[in-house]
Amino acid sequence: MTTQEETIAKIRRLPKSLVQEVNDFIDFLVWKSSSKDSSNWLHSDESLELMESDFSDYLSNLEDYENRLARGEIKW
Repeated sequence: MTTQEETIAKIRRLPKSLVQEVNDFIDFLVWKSSSKDSSNWLHSDESLELMESDFSDYLSNLEDYENRLARGEIKW
């Protein structure tokens, strides 16, 4: 299974409320990667807001959710 297929499979298992968050994060990654001058991005208000939000907590919570789902502790 490719990384893309694995990611899509994980997204399909998420509740709809989290799918929107993932979608927003993907939009951010696409926008960031398409930015021609990353120094301009680093100084934008949007980048400061996103840097202040702690994506590491989000990702660890997502991983915990996936593990609990896999163990059958929760169902959606």
